[in-house]
Amino acid sequence: MEGAIPRASSEKRVALVTGGNRGMGFEICRQLASGGLAVVLTARDERRGAEAVGRLRRLGLPDVVFHQLEITEPASAARLADFVRDKFGKLDVLVNNAGIMGVTMDVGDEVAVKEMMAGKDQNEIAAWLKQQTTQNTQQGEECLKINYRGTKTVTEALLPLVQSSDGRIVNVTSAFGLLRFFSGEELRQELSSVDTLTKQRLDELSALYLEDSKSGDLERRGWPTDPVYSAYQASKALLCAYTRILARDNPALRVNCVHPGYVETEMNCNTGNLTAAEGASVSVAVALAEQGGVTGAYFDRTEIASFL
Repeated sequence: MEGAIPRASSEKRVALVTGGNRGMGFEICRQLASGGLAVVLTARDERRGAEAVGRLRRLGLPDVVFHQLEITEPASAARLADFVRDKFGKLDVLVNNAGIMGVTMDVGDEVAVKEMMAGKDQNEIAAWLKQQTTQNTQQGEECLKINYRGTKTVTEALLPLVQSSDGRIVNVTSAFGLLRFFSGEELRQELSSVDTLTKQRLDELSALYLEDSKSGDLERRGWPTDPVYSAYQASKALLCAYTRILARDNPALRVNCVHPGYVETEMNCNTGNLTAAEGASVSVAVALAEQGGVTGAYFDRTEIASFL
């Protein structure tokens, strides 16, 4: 699937990428535009978003436009939907890439990080990084607000525009969001029960996680209990469940989630073992796969894998 080329069409397809001004999001925009799609690059910061579009145009990719987006604000998502509707009348591909770890990493400067990485394998680097990482309750709340609720807000606003015969939604997730990190069997079963799970219930579970986190009792319902990554794990698990609900309720669309691998990004202080381009290629390949492909699936890089 990696590097797949979209089928030929007399009408240019339109893609929108959240968090597209840097890193993997920027690469997703570049690769989609290079594949012949018109691309709407979105970002919270207007200056950085406009600069990213300028870089892409200097690379010979003129069919890229910028629109500001604060994914946690319904009004901002509504303005984005109005812009896409007015300019293009449709949306063929939505890639929800924007997200945060919701932590503080005290690692020093770039030189210090590179010195630390010298001679270490990926497990040693990850262990060192975790030792330098902390999370407070407010950061955990922001993590769920952006990664799950924000992605849902934007998707719901844009969903009417993606209702074509071959619409695609790709949600960038993480292997950290797999249900193996949940100790509560009842919670795992509920998040796995795609036939009966609802968006309203996911919102309720999001609120319950924050309630349990604030009370210091994540074990009560069996949430992930990692002291620094728990909120990130919960947010991505909720996103995976939301992906499956979307696929169930919109059978004409191809809705999937993708773990791009451990990619060099600012979120992990550029300690990943994959480049931004390598990470982006997976989301792009899933977005541009042949018509009639899989939906409601979790991709671990290019392979379909279990949500567990």
